[in-house]
Amino acid sequence: MLKAIGKGVWHACLILAVIIVVYQLWMFACILWWVKFNPSSSSFMDDRLEVMQSKNPEAALKHKWVPYEKISPHLKRAIVASEDARFVDHEGFDWEALQKAYEKNLKKGRIVAGGSTISQQLAKNLFLSSKRTPWRKLQEAVITVMLELVMSKRRIFEIYLNVIEWGNGVFGAEAAARHYFGVSAGQLGPAQAARLAAMVPNPRFYDSHRSTRWLERKTSIILVRMPASEIP
Repeated sequence: MLKAIGKGVWHACLILAVIIVVYQLWMFACILWWVKFNPSSSSFMDDRLEVMQSKNPEAALKHKWVPYEKISPHLKRAIVASEDARFVDHEGFDWEALQKAYEKNLKKGRIVAGGSTISQQLAKNLFLSSKRTPWRKLQEAVITVMLELVMSKRRIFEIYLNVIEWGNGVFGAEAAARHYFGVSAGQLGPAQAARLAAMVPNPRFYDSHRSTRWLERKTSIILVRMPASEIP
């Protein structure tokens, strides 16, 4: 009896392992495809659209892909200054930023800082749902390694700028520039770019609260940091 149970458990574990391996290979194949071809959507975009359409079946996302060279360098510098100052130097993980975030969270007694890099944020947006699960951080790390392994920093950044959330149903630099300022992504000035970068941590909130004291302060800080930001 125990031998039969043990055999059944072994078979179940083997099947689970095969499923996990096949899933990782599928994600890696997608990443290889996206080295040359643009993703039309992301897991996070699909999740948001589902939520929006549950309230309004006619709802649609605002999103338009634009090539890297048609995105304002001001926005690129602003995002690096705000989200990942060492983006061009690290290999997917900024251990120094993670340590600082851990110490800050420990001091505050709650999560107030994340320390995720641009590559990690892209990994999460492309493949993972918004639901928090025990394995999510591990899977995010695996995807981050895959991205850094096969993509250039420029390509990672290009995809990131085109798929991140910037408001309620607003995704990517082009849609954000038009939604907030009525201009294309390539026409964004330094102050506009800094404000968009400041919105990234909580875009839906700042979509409906566009003049908070924190947003103004964060925008000013990013503006000061932008000239020193290195971009791919």
